[in-house]
Amino acid sequence: MAILSDTWIRTQALEHGMIEPFEERQRRHDTISYGLSSYGYDARVSDEFLIFTNVDNDVVDPKMFSETSFVRRKGPVCVIPPNSFALASTVEYFRIPKDVLVICVGKSTYARCGIIVNVTPLEPGWEGHVTLEFSNTTPLPARIYAQEGACQFLFLQGNEPCEISYADRQGKYMGQRGVTLPKL
Repeated sequence: MAILSDTWIRTQALEHGMIEPFEERQRRHDTISYGLSSYGYDARVSDEFLIFTNVDNDVVDPKMFSETSFVRRKGPVCVIPPNSFALASTVEYFRIPKDVLVICVGKSTYARCGIIVNVTPLEPGWEGHVTLEFSNTTPLPARIYAQEGACQFLFLQGNEPCEISYADRQGKYMGQRGVTLPKL
């Protein structure tokens, strides 16, 4: 596998719609940076958040997920309670080529504040908005800023296309839009 450069990412985004909307340059002015970087793409977080709460004393269970485990908020800022987490999605919609694996990693600006973005792969052939999980590891409330940089995607190209892509096997998160909750 080889990590792919900004030139490859730009070409795929502009000519094949791999990332929409696509920012060709890093945007930084008074925001947490987003857009194309040297060997990746810094995606933005949307303005819709699901903030986990224990008001109803629920158990978080990926096999029987209860929507009463969170509260919905829409706006320019999300405040995550101490030692809790929130779900959101990327502004960008991704279409991953069949010979590429993408890894999502957190941005250091948030990590330095104790806010961790879950590392997750975007599999070959997958498309959709990426559901992001922000963990507040601190004993204080933490802010996430909508429409600003939230994570970085690194693009790795295999020596050949995979035999069966995410699209070929009709993966359960194919084509997701907005925040998508766990499915079996």
